[in-house]
Amino acid sequence: MSPTTTPRVSRRRFVLASGAALSTFVVAPRPVLGGAGYVAPSEKITLAYIGCGTQGLREMVDMLALPEVQIVAVCDPVKDGHDYVDWSRDGLRASLARALGKPDWRRSAPGIPGGRDVAKELVETVYARQREAVQFKGCAAYADFRELLDREKDVTAVKVITPDHLHATIAIAAMKRGKHVMMHKPLANRLLEARRVIETARATRVATHFQPASDGALIRAIKGWIDGGAIGTLREIHNWSNRPVWPQYATVPTDTPPLPPGFDWPLWLGPARDRSYHPHYTHAVFRGWYEFGGGALADMGHYSLWPVFQLFELDAPIWVESRPSHLCTLSDQVAVRVRNDYSFPAACTIRFRFAAKGSRPALDLFWYDGSMKPPTPDELEADQQELPPEGMLFIGDRGKVLADFRGENARLIPAQRMRDDLTAQPAAGNPPREQRPGPTERAASWVAAFKGGPPTYGDFLLAGPISDAFNLAAVSLRLGGRRLHFDAARPQVTNVPEANAYLTRSYRPGWEL
Repeated sequence: MSPTTTPRVSRRRFVLASGAALSTFVVAPRPVLGGAGYVAPSEKITLAYIGCGTQGLREMVDMLALPEVQIVAVCDPVKDGHDYVDWSRDGLRASLARALGKPDWRRSAPGIPGGRDVAKELVETVYARQREAVQFKGCAAYADFRELLDREKDVTAVKVITPDHLHATIAIAAMKRGKHVMMHKPLANRLLEARRVIETARATRVATHFQPASDGALIRAIKGWIDGGAIGTLREIHNWSNRPVWPQYATVPTDTPPLPPGFDWPLWLGPARDRSYHPHYTHAVFRGWYEFGGGALADMGHYSLWPVFQLFELDAPIWVESRPSHLCTLSDQVAVRVRNDYSFPAACTIRFRFAAKGSRPALDLFWYDGSMKPPTPDELEADQQELPPEGMLFIGDRGKVLADFRGENARLIPAQRMRDDLTAQPAAGNPPREQRPGPTERAASWVAAFKGGPPTYGDFLLAGPISDAFNLAAVSLRLGGRRLHFDAARPQVTNVPEANAYLTRSYRPGWEL
């Protein structure tokens, strides 16, 4: 497909254009003249934004405020849709309207907006407002990321915020063309694909950033307590989430509704197995399917557990087991269990075993979702409290630390233990509290890396163990909860041979990696 742009102009030449060249559409080009926050065009990261659904557009608003970045191309198989799924009826539209400076933008339009034309309008309108311009026409729009990469030769970086099954395919293609890559979670929803992403990053030496990564200030403080002996030897880590907050359909659709106008379904499928279009597969509900998503663990676990894997130096797990919920139905008046190897369960627990390393003994990590939680510790009963909706519990042989993600803090439990132990151990300090950085602070690390600075705390090369773990967990769930012993060096599941088929995918012809 052809981009929805006017005649081809070198993107680099466009961004480097002089004030005279810009004068064809700019009035009072203040940024060209310099000033506070000004970044010379030659120093900007020229970025292609791949994925223009609700989350992509929501994050684009912050991206457009970064003076070091110029979005020069957008890409999505949807041209201009209004059937998106979001967490409120009008929240996204209202947010985009504010960014556009048009309070009534699409107020009377049906549904929730999304697609490459919306993204193009957002980019060009916001940049025009920043430049005090009458209009701004500096953003190309593509349906196919492959065409974007072929035509936009002077793009220096891409952001990938598509459904999970496309992540590896797009990231690898971009890195092989020398583009820096910023990507939403996960690296891939197949273990071997994630490894290919990491291998490609190592071979091409481009800068990379995994967006849900953090430097883990809260976890770092907790580890300081543990290293100081506050709970004895660490034995278990428990992490629970209120996800999923989207439908995870229990049956495969059998009806064939019409394809929405302007939606290139084969491009959306990408490497995935061919099937008929259905809205139950797309937009925010894609992550509930093994083919397209990574479930609640991939959605939220990367945020909470990335610093755990890094700071506690966890390698790939030696085994993984799961306990998925199940559904039953009636077949000829007989109750039967639904065999489901196509969608994630409504709720589950997952257990990861990590081998001893250095002075640390073997460690178990537990994940819970679908309103599942670990048992309430006796220490909280003593305080007449319950576990928070989302959190993490660190269990040692002499105590426990509770992190509350809603309150963004951590403490020893019970409360008396917190008071006693921390006054006896001044080095442990006061209860740590996570300070969430703003968009500019969050971007500083990857902006610097994409300009030739040091790797970020979200460098793809750090993502191997967590990617192995999460993708193995999905296979265990898919097989009904089997315990899978894993040899990371091979890499291979050693005790359930049929599990190895799910470490990769059956590719549609022409989409093989």
